[in-house]
Amino acid sequence: MCGIVAYLGCREAYPILIRGLHRLEYRGYDSAGVAVLNDKGKLNIYKAVGKVANLEQLAMGQDCSGSLGIAHTRWATHGEPNEVNAHPHISQSGDLTMVHNGIIENAGALREQLIKKGFTFRSETDTEVLLQLIEYTQQKHNADLASAVRSALKKVIGAYAIAVIDRKEPGTIVTARKSSPLAIGLGEGNSEFFIASDASPIAGYTNKVVYLNDEEVAICRRGEDLQISTLGADKVDVRIKEIDLDVSMLDKGGFPHFMLKEIFDQPAVLKDCMRGRLLPAHRRIILSAVTEHREELLNAKRYVMVSCGTSWHAALIGKQLIEQFCRIPVEVAYASEFRYSDPVVGPGDVVFAISQSGETADTLSAVQMASERGAMVFGIVNAVGSSIARASDTGTYIHVGPEIGVASTKAFTGQTTVFAMLALAIGREKGTIGEDTYYEALSELEQIPDKISRILEKNDEIKALAQQYKDNKNFLYLGRGMNYPVALEGALKLKEISYIHAEGYPAAEMKHGPIALVDEDMPVVFLATHHNLYEKILSNMQEVVARKGRVLAIVSEGDTVVKQIAEHVIEVPRTPNFLCPLVSVIPLQLLAYHIAVAKGLDVDQPRNLAKSVTVE
Repeated sequence: MCGIVAYLGCREAYPILIRGLHRLEYRGYDSAGVAVLNDKGKLNIYKAVGKVANLEQLAMGQDCSGSLGIAHTRWATHGEPNEVNAHPHISQSGDLTMVHNGIIENAGALREQLIKKGFTFRSETDTEVLLQLIEYTQQKHNADLASAVRSALKKVIGAYAIAVIDRKEPGTIVTARKSSPLAIGLGEGNSEFFIASDASPIAGYTNKVVYLNDEEVAICRRGEDLQISTLGADKVDVRIKEIDLDVSMLDKGGFPHFMLKEIFDQPAVLKDCMRGRLLPAHRRIILSAVTEHREELLNAKRYVMVSCGTSWHAALIGKQLIEQFCRIPVEVAYASEFRYSDPVVGPGDVVFAISQSGETADTLSAVQMASERGAMVFGIVNAVGSSIARASDTGTYIHVGPEIGVASTKAFTGQTTVFAMLALAIGREKGTIGEDTYYEALSELEQIPDKISRILEKNDEIKALAQQYKDNKNFLYLGRGMNYPVALEGALKLKEISYIHAEGYPAAEMKHGPIALVDEDMPVVFLATHHNLYEKILSNMQEVVARKGRVLAIVSEGDTVVKQIAEHVIEVPRTPNFLCPLVSVIPLQLLAYHIAVAKGLDVDQPRNLAKSVTVE
């Protein structure tokens, strides 16, 4: 879950590398480092524990000149976060240096073999093992860097995205990937190269990007076109894609944190998500995936959804939407469990893979398993050109723009919006939704961005409310039906960024255990918007109040009943039950954000978490 960036061209590398690290810092912030090869052939390496700003401070006033360099921001796996374990690592001879994202699973055995051959190790990392293996291979076979990389990678088990440079080949960077993302941006004349874990560091320099596939090795050489080969040295055609990434989306836009900006982005990005798909004037939803794969989607025996974290919560909503409107049975599985459970999946099944980054390791492995067993794979991702998007048979992008804050917000509402459009589109094609219901649903969906804007106007109100709850140690979040996954998501947001223990439950399950926790120190957040289970939620609320629990309720505008029961109430616009998660989640996002800020915590980069979980 680390971020790598590299540059080779005619410009000074260091400013490009540092800017890239800042854009990748959401992938890891335990330590950071940079290596730049200057015109005299000297390799200058600077590493610092903590965030990229610490690295900048260390490098200030040092020799950072040169037009070739690699850099890294780390989320620790092998070895504690310290300067020695920070990347870039340097080989025993001092000629090679490398950055790496991934895990080398047989690093222990390889380390022992290399020690017997006279190699010594400075760090605890698996990355240094791979680097020393490359150097050993290079020396043994008198090989060039690319040949040594290909040969060494045949001996490793695990995941990797690497960028390696050799002082003896001062105009070359060799990169490779397997199960970890890597993109190469092509600059002027295709002989300027921007290399990164995703496209964000490349944006603003070029819109031409090449995404490496598994077990491909790329040679970036000054003055030459990009060369790609397999580990067996077979030539691979260079496939250039044009990206459209708004650089302004990578900045905070005047907000104190990316998370708050992304919460406030939601009205605009959900319009982007619907644009060209939701066509109220024509009374239609058009999704190319449904049009092109109509028979497979309509005639599927069942749908299986695989995802992790927030995307799993969105999948729980997607299940209810599809079963309600399409009458197709849906299973939802954690991707991490699905891949190891020997699932019964095959021809006739459609497996939906949901991931913001499109790089989640467990979800990608689930996709590969489903494909091997003959199921159709439908990707729902945000990152264009990501591994899951490329591995899927078809799919739908959520188009909400880059999400930098580690705690997902707009990706959740984007995924939920796509599920709503998908369920309505398939239901109409299948004939399981009436025309009047369909047209009314289109109209209601179109209104969601404006409703979210109205909720965001309550930001100051929710900020004040957060002050009253910031010192609590535990929370319960309760909801029914469509709001149950929202309860899970609200609890997750609070846990992620405020480090307060929180649990989400179906409200009816409260009496089966959680009610034992309720007392005057336990805030209970109820999702109590108007729907068919509203009366039952009121009953659950009364049970909490009877035990002196503090009740904070999310209610529909104009609700007067809950106001007489709850200690605090946040109103959201009245919305049909099937779209309610899109409005009821917004106050929970803001509440978690403001509680964390009130506690003085870093909401964009919470401890122990990284944005893209690209390793197990």
